[in-house]
Amino acid sequence: MENGTLNHGVDTGSTITIKGILSLLMQNIDEQTSNKRVISLGMGDPSAYSCFHTTHVAQEAVVDALQSDKFNGYAPTVGLPQTRRAIAEYLSHDLPYKLSSDDVFITSGCTQAIDVSLAMLAHPGANILLPRPGFPIYELCAGFRHLEVRYVDLLPDKGWEVDLDAVDALADQNTVALVVINPGNPCGNVYSYEHLKKIAETAKKHKILIIADEVYGHLAFGKNPFVPMGVFGSEVPVLTLGSLSKRWIVPGWRLGWFVTSDPSGMYREPKTVERIKKYFDILGGPATFIQAAVPRILEQTDEAFFKKTINLLKNASDILCDTIKEIPSITCPLKPEGSMAVMVKLDISLLEDISDDIDFCFKLAKEESVVILPGTAVGLKNWLRITFAVDSSFLEEGLRRTKSFCQRHAKQLQRY
Repeated sequence: MENGTLNHGVDTGSTITIKGILSLLMQNIDEQTSNKRVISLGMGDPSAYSCFHTTHVAQEAVVDALQSDKFNGYAPTVGLPQTRRAIAEYLSHDLPYKLSSDDVFITSGCTQAIDVSLAMLAHPGANILLPRPGFPIYELCAGFRHLEVRYVDLLPDKGWEVDLDAVDALADQNTVALVVINPGNPCGNVYSYEHLKKIAETAKKHKILIIADEVYGHLAFGKNPFVPMGVFGSEVPVLTLGSLSKRWIVPGWRLGWFVTSDPSGMYREPKTVERIKKYFDILGGPATFIQAAVPRILEQTDEAFFKKTINLLKNASDILCDTIKEIPSITCPLKPEGSMAVMVKLDISLLEDISDDIDFCFKLAKEESVVILPGTAVGLKNWLRITFAVDSSFLEEGLRRTKSFCQRHAKQLQRY
């Protein structure tokens, strides 16, 4: 028991991880007694479904790089020169200035880029501003780096915008950075140009840099187009983090980047560059042949591939929101406009024998073989994060089972 509620073995402290909770939920499914197929709406990995398939160009580029026999050795620790150059050109398309290959460092996925960012910024007494809800890896990395975490709430009634008044209240002379995740994970929001500009102005006022987590970059299908935070790099230093994982649907390839979007040059000072390079000397980057495939992947991927992915995500978000409207105990404050997940609010008062979001998710897994992430995992108790980047038939069935579960557990006067 924790605070009078069941926590099902979940550590709700700073060591919480999405994979850790999802693993516990999967263990709670009794496949021996259940004749239902397991449906996971918890992990942001659409590659498991045939409808979400990477482009042939990406596959061919990797195969050709491997079979060339030119990329079996070590790559430079900061990444292959041609890979760094290609990513700089790719990102520069959306910026008012040009990045150089020296601004780009290749990482094993975006997770390693997160760790690099926090490692570079950490020093005794430092603190960092993290969004809530957010991505728990930031808190985990901050703990290892002895960085104090201060949470900035995102505002559900304002499209999950950053509470800039909270930034003003929390930032001080020891604040090293503000993390901005756009398109939003776990909320499914996409920030407008105007809001991003206000974020940049606020960060500049407090003399802190911005860590822009853009792993879902360009996966936008609502009213706001994706605008990279680097657009405001001349106003405030920006560390841009990204990867091939989501847009190209290849999370297992572990190809990410850490980019200093900083035309004013703070991160081009020789001492700073040398420190970053030395840190990369102790890291293991992606496989050399994967890196070698990147220029061709970025240059030759057809726009039709991206449009197909966007259409699949938009249609899936429509299915999700339409079904959620039929479940009184779950509400969605913002229809997803981007990324692959959405936050929905759970009204525990309408349910019998459900103590909180963790209890809801464990009982749902056991009774219906459906896995959904409890909001506690991303910082919001009694909310749920639902991933909709799945095959539509799985999504529809998973949501039907969730609706049935809520019907069974509805309080007598609320049965529907």
